[in-house]
Amino acid sequence: MDLELKLLIAAIVLGLVHLVWASAAAQPQYGLKWNVGPRDEPRPLTGMAGRLSRAFANYRETFPLFAAAVLVAVVGGKLGLLTAVGAGLYVAARAVYIPLYAFGVPVVRTLVWLISMIGLGMILAALVI
Repeated sequence: MDLELKLLIAAIVLGLVHLVWASAAAQPQYGLKWNVGPRDEPRPLTGMAGRLSRAFANYRETFPLFAAAVLVAVVGGKLGLLTAVGAGLYVAARAVYIPLYAFGVPVVRTLVWLISMIGLGMILAALVI
């Protein structure tokens, strides 16, 4: 299996980590009754639970782009150093991003996000070169 596909699998696992951590952090604020109910009225999250929820929302915005870029690179036969390094940067930066956001680390968190976007850009660049 190509490295880029393995990194795509790692990114899927990372998404599950996001989901579980954000859900576990939200549970004490929402409570069991709200969680098992219809959730008709949204409830804002605060503190770490809110930051984890926002980090997961951010991941859900970028992951489909990453997945599509990797799959197009595989199907289009465009794999190489640029896609491997780009995919590695994306996954590694997104893994570091979670705890940085969870613990409210400013500036560095944004720089790490930028690194993940550079990784995604590298994959896209490989598709047009």
